[in-house]
Amino acid sequence: MNSLDNFLADLETKGFKLSDEAIGFIYFGRKYTDASDTIVQVSIELTLMLQQRFDSSFYMSVLEELVSSKLSSRSTMLDHFRKKGIAI
Repeated sequence: MNSLDNFLADLETKGFKLSDEAIGFIYFGRKYTDASDTIVQVSIELTLMLQQRFDSSFYMSVLEELVSSKLSSRSTMLDHFRKKGIAI
């Protein structure tokens, strides 16, 4: 299992059961943007945190923003959104 698979499995153990459609979209977004697992994981976290559910268009917006910002660590990615005024 890769780290994204582990992350998704961990979410499920915490009670976040994503649909097969949502999981498929997550992998589609990763491939479409060529994002690292870290960027995908932070995008999922922010989507669930801010939307209280998995919203595919919101996820894709966050994913594209993080890929274009070229940030590599989770903390700098979160700081990036805080600087934009998003309460995390």
